[in-house]
Amino acid sequence: MDPLIIVGTGLGGYSLAREWRKIDANTPLLILTRDDGHYYSKPMLSGAYTGNKPPDAIALGDAAAMASQLKAEIRTRITVEELDTAAGCVRADGVLTAYSNVVLAVGADPIHVPVAGDAAELVMSVNDLADYANFRAAIATARHVTIIGAGLIGCEFANDLLSGGIASAVVDPAAYPLSRLLPAEAGAALAHAYAGFGVDWRFGRTVARVDREGTRLRVTLDGGEVLATDAVLSAIGLRPRTALAQAAGLDVSRGILVSRQLRTSSDRVYALGDCAEVDGLVLPYVAPIMQAARALASTLAGKPTDVAYPPMPVLVKTSRYPVVVAPPRPGVSGSWCIDRLEGGMRALYRAGDDRIEGFALLGSATAERQKLSRELPALLD
Repeated sequence: MDPLIIVGTGLGGYSLAREWRKIDANTPLLILTRDDGHYYSKPMLSGAYTGNKPPDAIALGDAAAMASQLKAEIRTRITVEELDTAAGCVRADGVLTAYSNVVLAVGADPIHVPVAGDAAELVMSVNDLADYANFRAAIATARHVTIIGAGLIGCEFANDLLSGGIASAVVDPAAYPLSRLLPAEAGAALAHAYAGFGVDWRFGRTVARVDREGTRLRVTLDGGEVLATDAVLSAIGLRPRTALAQAAGLDVSRGILVSRQLRTSSDRVYALGDCAEVDGLVLPYVAPIMQAARALASTLAGKPTDVAYPPMPVLVKTSRYPVVVAPPRPGVSGSWCIDRLEGGMRALYRAGDDRIEGFALLGSATAERQKLSRELPALLD
């Protein structure tokens, strides 16, 4: 019997394997990964420094342990070179293996922008456990870190470093943090709060150069300002990994295009997680990945199941000034209605008929998360 093949051992791949094994305990399962196969939750990486968690404390199991739990063969440090949908097989490190079904859970890569300077290669990103290990080593004696990007990951790292006693400057071309998630007034409130805690925001700017300066680094911004720093972290965002799918002739856009049942444009080939695009949505968050894993497990076990995305607010790990945001559905027309509260802010995105389509809650207003979540429509139903 040909195995189910899962490509990737991130949260999507391992969650699918767990859910599928609850339904099917015997069909052969082969998991292929280019890394070491440790099981961990990637969102933990942007909040682990304060907790003084080394990489081995974040991992919940190695490849051997996961293989035993899942009754699977897990091949680590392996490159999947080709997906041949006509022949129904994958080629990994030169070895062809036929599949009953194959699932692409290949994740996403950090977005990098070109930076000049003789220390440009020292700009780091943290997208997996190995990256985190390198980052911890690089900031072991750091007093200051420059963060490129004031999105979700950049803000979370600024919070984590601040709580760990390391100052940061955060550089972003936008006018305020979390600009893709928050209305301007809410973003300004978050920026003001963290400026008070010591974060040095540099809005409307990009990093032009990173150069060595003795034992430290010199970061030059496009406006000519110079920052003295000990390390530079790029947290601009993620780009879904679509190269393998595209080479196989699958339909791709921002991510690998899939149906509500997570099926790609080829039979017996599926995708989920950070690499997948469902009805125009690419959602690199824990809750939608878990929803997709449960639905796809059922489909693979012979019971076709559409994925449903209920309201899934995003909890941003800015512990000194908490933020919870539920972005409105794409294409929904409306406007933000903002109320300043003692110790926080409530921003509701209301459509033309006054229904709530999204929200952003800051500080004390985050206590309303569950109540407001019940008023939101599903992202996919």
